[in-house]
Amino acid sequence: MEFLVRTENLLPPDTPEDTRAQLRAGERDRATQLRADGVLKRLWRVPGRNATIGLYEADDPAALHEALTSLPMWKYMDVSVEALATHPQERAAAG
Repeated sequence: MEFLVRTENLLPPDTPEDTRAQLRAGERDRATQLRADGVLKRLWRVPGRNATIGLYEADDPAALHEALTSLPMWKYMDVSVEALATHPQERAAAG
């Protein structure tokens, strides 16, 4: 299943800079691993906000939840998820 995942980082403004740097590094490392595992397919930044939009693929919603909660920033994120279904036009174009 494919999922469109929108996240916004809500890290408290008073978070020490060294903690921020550790979380960002951990987030990059985990996202790289999710990409290598085929879970994270695409990732976009949202201009003007500390937010991303990602295309994820997982066997089911529970597997997606497991992947998202493995992100170091998870407890500081506002997350919304939309399950995606293939449009008939896409099936027709594929042959």
